[in-house]
Amino acid sequence: MIDLSFFAGQRIAVLGLGKSGRAAAVALARAGAEVLAWDDSEDARDAAERDGIAPTDLYAADWSGIDLLVLSPGIAHTHPQPHALAERARRSGCSIVCDVELLVRARRASQASGRFVGITGTNGKSTTTALIAHILDRAGRESAVGGNIGTPALSLPGLSGDGIYVLELSSYQLELTPGLRCDIAVLLNLSEDHLDRHGGFEGYVAAKEHVFDGQTGGDTAILGTDDAPSRALRDRLCGRADGPFVLPVSAEHAAPGGVYVEGRRLIDDLDGAAAPVMNLDEAAALPGAHNAQNAAAAYAATRRLGVAGQVIADAVRTFPGLPHRQELVGIVDDIRYINDSKATNGESAARAVSSYGAVYWIAGGLPKAGGIDAVAPYFSRILHAFLIGDAAAAFAQRLDGHVPCSTCDDLESAVRAAQAMAAEKGPADAVVLLSPACASFDQFANFEARGEAFRTAVSALQYRRAEGTA
Repeated sequence: MIDLSFFAGQRIAVLGLGKSGRAAAVALARAGAEVLAWDDSEDARDAAERDGIAPTDLYAADWSGIDLLVLSPGIAHTHPQPHALAERARRSGCSIVCDVELLVRARRASQASGRFVGITGTNGKSTTTALIAHILDRAGRESAVGGNIGTPALSLPGLSGDGIYVLELSSYQLELTPGLRCDIAVLLNLSEDHLDRHGGFEGYVAAKEHVFDGQTGGDTAILGTDDAPSRALRDRLCGRADGPFVLPVSAEHAAPGGVYVEGRRLIDDLDGAAAPVMNLDEAAALPGAHNAQNAAAAYAATRRLGVAGQVIADAVRTFPGLPHRQELVGIVDDIRYINDSKATNGESAARAVSSYGAVYWIAGGLPKAGGIDAVAPYFSRILHAFLIGDAAAAFAQRLDGHVPCSTCDDLESAVRAAQAMAAEKGPADAVVLLSPACASFDQFANFEARGEAFRTAVSALQYRRAEGTA
């Protein structure tokens, strides 16, 4: 585990005992800190107790002797109870951070704790993070991947001085990591998301911009340039005195001095040679223009880490993809079933729909700002939409006159209805695509649970086909 022994003897509060909070509490306790941990969920408190962490009601605690508050990024500290608690902590002089900040401080305390690559953006950050880690693994480089993807920061192993921490960073985490300085920081794109949490789009952009905090001339800032807010941020960074080396990437146009995609060819212009590297059609797990941007960013980051271009290209070809991100989960009657449950907003769903020519689309859940407006340019690719959850009525109204649609009781019935229509009408290259454009919390615990439910429903179709009962 990460060495946090410099916290020994300190009193540290941990609010939120999900996966990352519990890992932080355990790591701090093992390091000799006095841990005061709480979660409003009794199940979470029970899980922490099984890990040896006795709960302490932080709402009733005396904050005068507490040195630090580790706040779970999933807790909206703008909500009344956590906000009141955070204000009490601040008034007592207590800093508020998340688990990633503890990793940052551990790095600062040890000269042999490795480098940081931080990846953020509205869409694509999980794929890009996993792809960077895959490339480094294939190149034989010591690395560990975590943060907002998979493994909590404090469950990662300690690395040598040559090791590389590859961290997906959400806007929530970036707000709570004041000591962050990434050797390589990647921002893929910016569009409206989590606006209620950040008080509007400007607040959201400001939170994302923290990924470049502390960077100087020896560091690298990689920015996608396919949307106006990201281009404006690039211009701000280029104008910063003693700022990082700014490296543009694009899936839509040439990016002089950077990495870009022309057609489906990945172009390396880092040395001014505009050299073709590979055809991205060779990377089966990276369909569509959005994945072209992800590949360009991962290529740029690993080239700046000293990996040879051909080694990167070979690794990109073998990338297996991510669960719940345009994941092929089954084929029934030659129709492919694609699990894109991680598409929790319209922009992300648009990227998925644009990757296919004939789509039976399953969408809906807990709606977000913007709805499915971002999908509108690709309505012509949707043969029929099957709508579920709280957003079904609003989505049906938006699709009226553009895309035929049906409202379904739940995800399982939507899968069955899509299968029946696809089997009857085709065409042969059609896909049944779960890309909800919504949060999952109206029907599921998280997007992973929603994706697993889709996988289960598709498996049931395959079983019935094998048994001859459907």
